[in-house]
Amino acid sequence: MDKFFKLSQRGTSVRTEFRAALVTFFAMVYILVVNAGMFSNPFGDGSDPLRVTFGGMYVATALGAIAGSLFMGLAANLPVALASGMGLNAFFVYTICVGMGFSYANALLFILFDGVLFIILSATGLRRAIFYCIPDCIRSSIVVGIGFMLALLGFKGGGLIALSDSTGIAKGSFNVITGSWAGIMPLFVCLSSLILVGILEKRKVKGSLLIGMLFGTALYYLLGFTVPGFEGFGVFGNIESPAQAFRDFANINFLAVFKDGLDFSGYVAAHSAASFWLNIICTVFVFLMLDMFDTVGTLYATCDTSGLTDSEGNIENMDKALLSDAVATAAGALFGTNTVTAYAESTAGVGAGGRTGLTSVFVAALFAVALFFAPLGSVMPGCASSVALIFVGYIMLRGVSKLDWNDPLSVVPAFLTIAVTCFACDIALGIAYGMLSYTGMCVFSGNAKKLNGGTWILTVLFISMMLVS
Repeated sequence: MDKFFKLSQRGTSVRTEFRAALVTFFAMVYILVVNAGMFSNPFGDGSDPLRVTFGGMYVATALGAIAGSLFMGLAANLPVALASGMGLNAFFVYTICVGMGFSYANALLFILFDGVLFIILSATGLRRAIFYCIPDCIRSSIVVGIGFMLALLGFKGGGLIALSDSTGIAKGSFNVITGSWAGIMPLFVCLSSLILVGILEKRKVKGSLLIGMLFGTALYYLLGFTVPGFEGFGVFGNIESPAQAFRDFANINFLAVFKDGLDFSGYVAAHSAASFWLNIICTVFVFLMLDMFDTVGTLYATCDTSGLTDSEGNIENMDKALLSDAVATAAGALFGTNTVTAYAESTAGVGAGGRTGLTSVFVAALFAVALFFAPLGSVMPGCASSVALIFVGYIMLRGVSKLDWNDPLSVVPAFLTIAVTCFACDIALGIAYGMLSYTGMCVFSGNAKKLNGGTWILTVLFISMMLVS
């Protein structure tokens, strides 16, 4: 095992990799419930426009995460976990199925096509070449942007910031006069756990993130006794037999792409032939762009944070990593879930010490356990698991040190990449803004010679993506 995963070479151990896997798993396990709920009840009113069940989608999502994480861990030996992509699932459900009118199986066919195309691009090295056409300043800022994005999601998940009609976001309230202890308690748990992680980091205690998350979980349930009508304990009584979920998966989700994916009769009957082909082309293109740059951005951020890039920013085993991601996407389509992609939450596990593919293998094993115990991922409350996402922002902030702060051509595109990635929660869009600003500034500041053919092509592709997505 040590030789296969290069544990000693990368300065890690089985215990450290497992600890990192726990952090990554609890940071991303929400996808099981969120994805299943979005597909089976997209409007929250009990309607079922996609004709799938919660249980079947839960199994499909879990199997996609298991397969993707195993591929990445065993083939590329990187601490990057994969699962059905957030944002990509919304595009699948609300745009392709509900908005355009394609069936669930039709949409899976688009995912499968993209997966096969990704396999070809990855096997030929084109996908890697495309990524390295992105300027260094934007590549460095991707790391920071993803860190801030995850921190923002963590602050929201932990209740430390809240939604606001006037400013978009606002502070979470600790007001003991107008507020209630039931609302304040989770915020207190999150902030206390975050401070504890900071203290442990300063004292160089190994596993500080996991310790902080476990502390937060214990404190949450302990303080739950002080909250009248506390509902948190209900999660321990919700473990049900998975038999029906597996039956639904076998009957509805598994291989649905082959059973009904090629049947476009329902769509063609309600739309023109021109609309049919235009929507198919636009859908495949948007899926391709979103997943390609979400994946390479996450891979670069995770590997750069864990020291798995060289002095020129090249990622170790990148071709194998991209091929693993591509195969996982195709496998996800067969299972019946949306695009399986690399998860930015993997950086939380890297922050806990993960350095090899063994972390990803352990994550796959944990998803296998969750496959049979649906509430497992809910045992750790959001106010505790959010600590990992918040702290990742600190870990990934150091990427700004690579920027040339005296050169606007370096800093402005980097700033836009960071800001848009964070506030729009969209990695691909952040890269798009960075690329457009970099190209525009080069052309109109007398630096057009810095642009190569690949950069021009990417700029055009990003403009096209923004116009049709």
